[in-house]
Amino acid sequence: MLDWEKFLEDDVLEIAGRHFKSRLIIGSGKFKSFQETKEVLEASGAEIITVAVRRVNITDPTKENLLDYIDPKKYLILPNTAGCYTAEEAIKTAMLAREATGINWVKLEVIGDQKTLLPDMEETLKAAKFLVKEGFVVLPYIFDDPVYAKKFEDVGCAAVMPLAAPIGSGLGLQNPYNIMFIKEAVSVPVIVDAGIGSAADIPPIMELGADAVLTNTALAEAKDPIKMAVAMKYAVIAGRLSYLAGRMPKRTYAVPSSPLKGVPYKS
Repeated sequence: MLDWEKFLEDDVLEIAGRHFKSRLIIGSGKFKSFQETKEVLEASGAEIITVAVRRVNITDPTKENLLDYIDPKKYLILPNTAGCYTAEEAIKTAMLAREATGINWVKLEVIGDQKTLLPDMEETLKAAKFLVKEGFVVLPYIFDDPVYAKKFEDVGCAAVMPLAAPIGSGLGLQNPYNIMFIKEAVSVPVIVDAGIGSAADIPPIMELGADAVLTNTALAEAKDPIKMAVAMKYAVIAGRLSYLAGRMPKRTYAVPSSPLKGVPYKS
């Protein structure tokens, strides 16, 4: 067992009664091939991979299929309704994915603006209510809005996934205070999703108490996706350990790092 593993041995991520050791979730889009997707997933240590079912094949066994490369017994394949602009589209996509794969988990995305890819919260909430009633484990992509986050928890979502920044922007966390407020507002896991640019963006998010981080573009567009995946794996670990350790308070003025008590004063 590595030194850090003993500190995180019992610190599992729990979503809808299922336990995960890794707090890093990756997406499957934009990679050069399914083989590269598999290699990045293995290097990252992630146990959950999202799949935009409108763009990545997991439903048609007659064509090259991501499930030929990734074992659903080892990883949670999380269908994603990316590309949907109405609640009806998202519901239909989730239902088709469940029918084809038997997977009743869904990362729910309903986009409200094509340019920014920001979520339409009303349509997302509408779809969430329906899918929860249909027996889905729903993880909605949302604004970093604590009021809406609570609404999604209240309708039965298993987690909330507030954005750090717009999808694919690589800007990193833009509003740490809202993530803190969301953590205070809900009791379900908070998975920060979208806007990660590199491994350096992850520890500050985890230090806020976020339960997990999801990233895709930062891996797929890295010059070396495998190395970035390893970096992100340890960035999540470092950030989580730092959060559990508890940081020192921030102060306006300097405080000597060596104690002065008992040291004779010299002018």
